[in-house]
Amino acid sequence: MPRPALEVAGLLRTLVQQGRLLTLSSAQAKVVRALIACRTAALGGHVDVCDACGHEAVSYNSCRNRHCPKCQGGATAAWLEAQQQNLLPVPYAHVVFTLPDLLAPLALQNPRVVYGLLFRAVSQTLLQVAATPRHLGARIGFLAVLHTWGQNLLHHPHVHCVVPAGGVALDGSRWLRCRPGFFLPVRVLSRLYRGKLLAFLEQAHQAGSLQFHGRLAELRNPSAFRGLLARARALEWVVYAKPPFGGPDAVLKYLARYTHRVAISNHRLVEATDEHVRFRWKDYRHGHRQRVMTLETTEFVRRFLLHLLPHRFVKIRYYGFLAQSQRATALAGCHELLAALYLAGAETSDSSPDAPTEPETPQPPEAPVCPNCERGRLRYDRPLPPPDSS
Repeated sequence: MPRPALEVAGLLRTLVQQGRLLTLSSAQAKVVRALIACRTAALGGHVDVCDACGHEAVSYNSCRNRHCPKCQGGATAAWLEAQQQNLLPVPYAHVVFTLPDLLAPLALQNPRVVYGLLFRAVSQTLLQVAATPRHLGARIGFLAVLHTWGQNLLHHPHVHCVVPAGGVALDGSRWLRCRPGFFLPVRVLSRLYRGKLLAFLEQAHQAGSLQFHGRLAELRNPSAFRGLLARARALEWVVYAKPPFGGPDAVLKYLARYTHRVAISNHRLVEATDEHVRFRWKDYRHGHRQRVMTLETTEFVRRFLLHLLPHRFVKIRYYGFLAQSQRATALAGCHELLAALYLAGAETSDSSPDAPTEPETPQPPEAPVCPNCERGRLRYDRPLPPPDSS
């Protein structure tokens, strides 16, 4: 994909030079500095030389900040390669749990606590409902990814879960598959998730783990906070479950759309001036129509910075038999149960998405073609240190 003409980094650089970003927190300023320096001489780099014509090409280092739109492509590719060994030869389901707008301001003022409780409520909900005999009666495993934005860059916290559509029977004797085209009942998931998260928030308030300022200051009062939770309990919470799809190959492509995304990619930018920014967005409420939104430049940056996560906060988490503590042993057991399932003749079609497959061996990328002669390959020659290095 060609490098976009407009970049969030360029917009931030201009605003800093104009002195229009003076009220940033220390965490925000650190991210802004990283994005501005990304792939510039400020971070150093290396020189590649063509093995045919001797042409030299300079490549500057990436900032590797997880909020940087330019760095996520490489991070996604590396992560997906590592995930191949964790995939099972079964269909997968995609389930999304949304935090209601009424509670979203709590997350803005207490991101580490509320996002952590969001993961906890989501994971316990999926594990509990899946283990219920009338629904599936199995131990499942899944990964969960936190997103905090909507297409319009407003604050919209939600967790994407990608789950093998089945699990290990509670007695460990066999692999249980979901019904065709169905994973778990959405209404049951929604109501259990609602109850769990509200209970966790109340416990956090009683423990003094939540901070409130500005327009939320009144929530320091326990009765006011209980009133907020009561209003939230009266709402229908949004949980979306897509029917199970594909197998390991399809899942890898699917995961690439969710795991390392940031609030907005550079390719969505249409126009950027001192006064306004225009960008493409998908209007899900009106038939997924592609639209263009115009925001004042400072409002665009404000929305972008809403989605910076707390330092070292883990946004991709694993649960059930995919949890790090038991993953290797549990996956080996899953593969044995799936092999037994097919040896027993449970499926006769080799083309079934559940059929065991051999993972492809990743091939090392080829050296890029020289843009000068278009015959040779660019080979690493020497490092290029940053200007201020000694």
